[in-house]
Amino acid sequence: MPRTVGIGYQDFARLRMEHNFYVDKTHFIQEWWENQDAVTLITRPRRFGKTLNMSMIEQFFSVNYSNRSDLFEGLAIWENENLRKLQGTYPVISLSFANIKETSYKNTRDKLSQLLAAEFARHSFLLEGDLLSPEEREIFQRKKLGMEDVDITLSVNQLSEYLCRYYGKKVILLLDEYDTPMQEAYIHGFWKDMIGLTRSFFNASFKTNPWMERAILTGITRISRESVFSDLNHLVVVTTTSRMYSDCFGFTEKEVLQALKEYGLDAKMQQVKDWYDGFVFGETRDIYNPWSIINYLKTETFAPYWANTSANSLAGRLLQQGSKDMKLSFENLLNGGNLITELDEQVVFDQLEYSESAIWSLLLASGYLKVRAFRTDQREQFCWRQKYELELTNFEVKVMFQSIIAGWFEGSRSDYRDFQKAMLQGDEDAMNEYMNRIALSVFSYFDTGFGKGRKAEPERFYHGFVLGLIVDLEDRYLITSNRESGFGRYDVMLKPRRAGDAAVIMEFKVYNPRREKNLEETAKNALRQIEEKKYLQELQNTDSVKGPVHQYGFAFEGKHVLIRMKL
Repeated sequence: MPRTVGIGYQDFARLRMEHNFYVDKTHFIQEWWENQDAVTLITRPRRFGKTLNMSMIEQFFSVNYSNRSDLFEGLAIWENENLRKLQGTYPVISLSFANIKETSYKNTRDKLSQLLAAEFARHSFLLEGDLLSPEEREIFQRKKLGMEDVDITLSVNQLSEYLCRYYGKKVILLLDEYDTPMQEAYIHGFWKDMIGLTRSFFNASFKTNPWMERAILTGITRISRESVFSDLNHLVVVTTTSRMYSDCFGFTEKEVLQALKEYGLDAKMQQVKDWYDGFVFGETRDIYNPWSIINYLKTETFAPYWANTSANSLAGRLLQQGSKDMKLSFENLLNGGNLITELDEQVVFDQLEYSESAIWSLLLASGYLKVRAFRTDQREQFCWRQKYELELTNFEVKVMFQSIIAGWFEGSRSDYRDFQKAMLQGDEDAMNEYMNRIALSVFSYFDTGFGKGRKAEPERFYHGFVLGLIVDLEDRYLITSNRESGFGRYDVMLKPRRAGDAAVIMEFKVYNPRREKNLEETAKNALRQIEEKKYLQELQNTDSVKGPVHQYGFAFEGKHVLIRMKL
């Protein structure tokens, strides 16, 4: 009789005690322990078993689970007699930042102090007897909501010392989803505030901590060493392109086939593969997302389970704000094509606003893209570049992105077609009517302020939005943006591929009440800039431009748009 499929279990003990479906990943314990690395950072996409594996590690080593051989009997780890002796013998500090998803620095800091205060409260037995000096008791009792920065940053370091003295053994540290609060800090605009506190916390916890035996951190991204790991020069980083632990997170094809056979679904293997296969870790291919497989076993229905586990807001936002070239590259990916690019697996969030390579790196780390092949471009003896051939991970990911993009223009699809038609025919009134109707219904899906600790760049937002409206005209027009022409850079230009078709040049300006009376004046200033900067020069040197040239000045104020055409 097949085991019961339980959805959402992240506690290893509960999963085992209730005899739910489980794929044995205890070989990870042996691999990690025998590697003897002081601090290991493992990055994997969401819902890939990181939290369950951290729970497994905690319950294998923690003194709180001594004499719990029943949790591991019958699993791979229990076949190793030497490792069996380590079960339940170490003090363990296990933390998770998964729920620190606040929208302000203050709330994030409060949530962090609350988490650390709860960990100290869990170890309140340390206050008994004379283990702690009066000064240490005072430090211990300061660990509460609203504690000072110094108490936050030193908390794990200090608790490690107290536990080491109590048990006579160094501490194993586990930190799950370490990057969640930093991703939120980037999205909501308090990145710089968050980085200082995080760097100090990591330094005290994992670098200058003589009472630490070993440590594991997990997350989705490898945040750059300069941002938070500048002092952790002994850190071993395991990303999706690393060979280490390549089959410890996610299900291999063999494991999926065994699971399908258990539930009498092995005849569906090819469809399961089409939907959910495609993840690549190191040199191990055909890795499946556990969340999707478990849900399929439960429901026997194909659906984008993994894609629907979060709003995918950051991925959607990066695509919305991307350049025309990025949108075209993504359209090619959606059509089954690939992308060749350089990557830096150290995600630098501050670069996401201007570096497409950083965006592709983040999408790879998040599991939306996979590495099809590596290419080495060696131009000189001591100069080489590693390039990656990327493609969408699988059909489930494709469905997710199609849904995201459709959502941007839901209810406005006919409008933006009408906008294109009016733009090419020089119908100013129709452009204004359609553009404002689209803006009111669609701009709520976009972020015009960016809010990531940098100055807002609304012109860039509007620029990207209009490019999104016209990108599917690529077969008829060569679409360029931010190119040198005359004495400056125009915003968008459409050069016809067929002689006789109308050419288009656009300039975008955001209303500035200190310099302009109203949107009308802003739009006229945009048209004036086209003339003064001689942006038409590039079109005049193009043989295919035989028809009219439509010049448009776009003026924006929030969701209000005014377009004026030079007559």
